[in-house]
Amino acid sequence: MATTNDLKNGTTLKLDGGELWNVVEFQHVKPGKGGAFVRTKLKNVTSGKVVDKTFNAGAKVEVANVDRREMQYLYNDGESYIFMDTDTYDQVEVPAKVVGNSADYLLESATITVAINEGVPLYVELPPAVEVEISETGPGVQGDRSTGGTKSATIETGAVIQVPLFITTGERVKVDTRTGDYLGRVN
Repeated sequence: MATTNDLKNGTTLKLDGGELWNVVEFQHVKPGKGGAFVRTKLKNVTSGKVVDKTFNAGAKVEVANVDRREMQYLYNDGESYIFMDTDTYDQVEVPAKVVGNSADYLLESATITVAINEGVPLYVELPPAVEVEISETGPGVQGDRSTGGTKSATIETGAVIQVPLFITTGERVKVDTRTGDYLGRVN
């Protein structure tokens, strides 16, 4: 147990009958009248739902023990993704539902962070950007437009992103893993 004074961004709380919530934002508020309180924005670890919740200052909250480990992605067996702990070499199965959209930017032997609570994988964290190869894209056709155009391109993981017209098949590009945006070429 901890108090609301111990809250930090990234802390995982166990609330409402055992559901896990990550603290996205928090703010200690001390109004001129009345007692102080803590205003938080919480994100549900399993569903991704974001809610605002207010606690009285000093109130007791249960902090979940979440183990965040660096792991190396090995392969996908069809139903789940297999990761290897880089310290102990133990292999961990993470269900496809937990990996979610992160699979679009998951490259073999990439090192990522896997969060585990009581032996259950909660979520995976990719680096902010990855370097991938364009496996297929059409030719860049110039038309009459006033701004730079984009075209669809398939990257080596099978995901489709938007790239500028000058990008060709076989080039390596940098992609933002949070938004899927093209960030630039890689030399």
